[in-house]
Amino acid sequence: MNENTFKERLKLFFIKNQRSSLRIRLFNFSLKLLSCFLYIVRVLLDDPTQGLGCKELNRSCSNQNYTPGTIDWSPIIWVNRSLPLWGLQVSVAVISLFETLLLSYLSYKGNIWEQILRIPFLLEIINAVPFIITIFWPVLRNLFIPVFLNCWLAKHALENMINDLHRAIQRTQSAMFNQVLILISTLLCLIFTCICGIQHLERAGNRLTLFDSLYFCIVTFSTVGFGDVTPKIWPSKLLVVIMICVALVVLPIQFEQLAYLWMERQKSGGNYSRYRAQTEKHVVLCVSSLKIDLLMDFLNEFYAHPRLQDYYVVILCPTEMDAQVRRVLQIPMWSQRVIYLQGSALKDQDLLRAKMDNAEACFILSSRCEVDRTAADHQTILRAWAVKDFAPNCPLYVQILKPENKFHIKFADHVVCEEEFKYAMLALNCICPATSTLITLLVHTSRGQESQQSPEQWQKMYGRCSGNEVYHISLEESMFFAEYEGKSFTYASFNAHKKFGVCLIGVRKEDNKNILLNPGPRYIMSSTDICFYINITKEENSAFKKQEKHRKNHESKLSCHGASRLPVHSIIASMGTVAIDLQDSGCRGASRATLALPAEAGREGRRPSIAPVLEVADSSSCQTCDLLSDQSEDETTPSDDEVSAGLDYAKGYPPYSPYIGSSPTFCHLLHEKVPFCCLRLDKGCQHNYYEDAKAYGFKNKLIIVAAETAGNGLYNFIVPLRAYYRPKKELNPIVLLLDNPLDDLLRCGVTFAANMVVVDKESTMSAEEDYMADAKTIVNVQTLFRLFSSLSIITELTHPANMRFMQFRAKDCYSLALSKLEKKEREKGSNLAFMFRLPFAAGRVFSISMLDTLLYQSFVKDFMISITRLLLGLDTTPGSGFLCSMKITEEDLWIRTYARLYQKLCSSTGDIPIGVYRTESQKLTTSESQISISMEEWEDTKDTKDHFSCRGNHRNSTSSDQSDHPLLRRKSMQWARRLSRRAPRHSAKAAEKINQQRMNLYRRSERQELAELVKNRMKHLGLSPAGYDEMNDHQNTLSYILINPSPDTRLELNDIVYLIRPDPLTYVPNAGPSRKGSFCNTVGQDTREETQL
Repeated sequence: MNENTFKERLKLFFIKNQRSSLRIRLFNFSLKLLSCFLYIVRVLLDDPTQGLGCKELNRSCSNQNYTPGTIDWSPIIWVNRSLPLWGLQVSVAVISLFETLLLSYLSYKGNIWEQILRIPFLLEIINAVPFIITIFWPVLRNLFIPVFLNCWLAKHALENMINDLHRAIQRTQSAMFNQVLILISTLLCLIFTCICGIQHLERAGNRLTLFDSLYFCIVTFSTVGFGDVTPKIWPSKLLVVIMICVALVVLPIQFEQLAYLWMERQKSGGNYSRYRAQTEKHVVLCVSSLKIDLLMDFLNEFYAHPRLQDYYVVILCPTEMDAQVRRVLQIPMWSQRVIYLQGSALKDQDLLRAKMDNAEACFILSSRCEVDRTAADHQTILRAWAVKDFAPNCPLYVQILKPENKFHIKFADHVVCEEEFKYAMLALNCICPATSTLITLLVHTSRGQESQQSPEQWQKMYGRCSGNEVYHISLEESMFFAEYEGKSFTYASFNAHKKFGVCLIGVRKEDNKNILLNPGPRYIMSSTDICFYINITKEENSAFKKQEKHRKNHESKLSCHGASRLPVHSIIASMGTVAIDLQDSGCRGASRATLALPAEAGREGRRPSIAPVLEVADSSSCQTCDLLSDQSEDETTPSDDEVSAGLDYAKGYPPYSPYIGSSPTFCHLLHEKVPFCCLRLDKGCQHNYYEDAKAYGFKNKLIIVAAETAGNGLYNFIVPLRAYYRPKKELNPIVLLLDNPLDDLLRCGVTFAANMVVVDKESTMSAEEDYMADAKTIVNVQTLFRLFSSLSIITELTHPANMRFMQFRAKDCYSLALSKLEKKEREKGSNLAFMFRLPFAAGRVFSISMLDTLLYQSFVKDFMISITRLLLGLDTTPGSGFLCSMKITEEDLWIRTYARLYQKLCSSTGDIPIGVYRTESQKLTTSESQISISMEEWEDTKDTKDHFSCRGNHRNSTSSDQSDHPLLRRKSMQWARRLSRRAPRHSAKAAEKINQQRMNLYRRSERQELAELVKNRMKHLGLSPAGYDEMNDHQNTLSYILINPSPDTRLELNDIVYLIRPDPLTYVPNAGPSRKGSFCNTVGQDTREETQL
């Protein structure tokens, strides 16, 4: 459809645009009220004896009494209408008729009789056309026209105006309010119609005034019936009978709908009309059971995109609507766009009711709360087969739980496998902190306005940067990237970020479906390339002027023959005396990039500079780096520990895949398969006698995975941690813990582990209360947190709302403040109200249900699943980069800002930074460890209460129990007497010192008790407690992510920068016949026509 035609522009203004449509309906409502007001004015100014039809009557006409059986029709047919009043009524009629005809023309969709036979259209014709006739036939100027019927048109305009108002402001009143408004407007229209009708007909009878007619109608409708005012002629009596019958029919129906609102939507949901399916766009959501959280996540994310506002959502579910879902769907904002049908996707009749063959898309979601997740996948597979059989052209968006079931639905257009994404994010969280939070923020639609009124700077920066999303645009149509045609990818990415603040992360060629993340400096941008970038808003919504871009493009073309096209040595010669730091631009391994201060600049004391990013990389700008030959120092010669341990690594593809559809990944492998008996860490075998992790003598810290079963999804956890680009000396041992009692935790080396990953238990997902599904996981993690406070724990939960219980401290003032902030953001309509919870912001907890929005976004952004899989390492495309990180040390602080870091990385290693993970000291916090004082020590600390007034409120609850423990009271008195004998009572300084020491002991008492418990268990098991550190924790720090921060953002010490590093195998000489090249040539073409798995 051509949206540039005049009709489409009018339709956009009068109907589609919510705000302009609201103004039009408000004007129409005001016009109808004005016509009713003019009718009342005409009645007040009119005299029945002066009507046109009374001029030929006798003079005694005004004084004659009514004779039964005779009716003078002249006062009924003719009225006395003054010329100014006639002019106003004609003007209103012309405007109303023109607006009605225009809206009917714009709403015409092939059935003209449907437009003509509508009651509002007929009423408009009755009220407007006679006035227009009087313009050309002045004799009929005083003809009576029932203008008071416009009150029904005003009621219709009011209902439409309320619906448009709800959609425009994105808020809504309750369904009860909407029904009350309809009832009141209906009652007023009935009374007003009766008043005006009785008054006009009685012009030939009692000649009642408007007030008399109002009095008669109120008395009659209230069933009082005094009888002092009654109609005299039969037309008036007939009108009263008709109005009473209408009131007896209409009003009870309105009251019934008000009292039984839940009856509006039948249990079966009715049918989605074929006519609406052909004229309106809709999508179908198929679920086995509909929960309120799933519904709101889908609706908020789906309707967050402007071009989806006119879509309808048809829900097909085999179960009956629960009370919460019913209440939500009765809200006018959703009731106008969401239709619930009770039925099964396996029945063609129900698919026909949902008009699946006309749907724009079908979303099939699995029930993750089922105990048997394999059975849930089987149901999803059958639904997908049924929909594909009934509507083969309908795009399918399928969510699957188990990766081994994925190949059954490879025909679907988009597939999200929950366990694949879950384990990949958990693995990357161990390498790149808070990767789960980074991905979650990228796949959520956010306004970027969260917490902008907060007094804390980190919340403002974090909330603003959370609005960044991934968008795409063609290079030749882009104002951001059009000027970089023929330039290198890194040059385009750096300059686009410098000028516009957008982060170019990937491209896709026109003749290829594969997306390349950071293809490197040797990739030359083409006009037909599709660019993928991270920004707050997409380019089409930006306010940049196209003329300005053309001017800048012209200037850049004039300077394209400058020094930037010269080789490196020519650049150095042409820059004169400017100090340039030309770092080695060869490909680096996955170890942390070294961005040290240039030696010459340090000696001369001048400000260090960074090499420019080349427009086109030459042969000397990027050295080749053959990872297949293991040229790095740590890999060419194995260490003594590796030789003694018998470790002989090689790089290649895993010989076996755990399930069909897994993407082959180049990674570190052992030359020989380890016997199964050697995989048991807690039991010795004939090959080794080790029974605990300490005995193995691992050089690197462990990564412990606590899961219920060793499923096929663990393959996606192991592969990213063994990827080929990670140096061998940084590979962490992985321990799978299928049960986690304290003894097993200690044996598997939890005291010296780098990370512990806690996977949600499948057996606990089907609790009687939905939100209790995470109870066991939360309490177990809390126990680990108290026992091993220095351990970095990464937890997966079922419900995002339960993240507030992670590392819970009941008396932490800062956590309480964040809880209030979350409630405020939720009231404002934020889809990411939970983002300010410290565990989520730091990447220590996530819920896989938060990735449901990835499937919903793929309807608008069909590239999001592919980009997410590339970022997580689930897919490997030749020439595509990978996600890694680097840490900012003191030697890197000379770079100062994020823009200079961007330039440094692009000019040296070709890396593209996409965000920063920042850790700060937590301010104004009162943690539970600082206020936990044991009950027996309370009485002796009363004299120090004034010094700790900020914590006194938390201790008051324990003082009341002191009288119930005489033994504890006696012990505390003995402790106080021993302390008093050690120092003179008159020494205030000594007493203060003693009190401080006592308070320190009190604070540590609970921790010491836990430490003694752990150490005793370790001694009992024969383990050395030397590595156990009970005091080092992270409770006084907070961490958060800044996605695509502004160029002037200052770098801070210990910042972790997320990088998309180019594929090192791209620069391998003669890469064509290599293993990777040969594999991709044979496999890549076969997978092009398949789904994005």
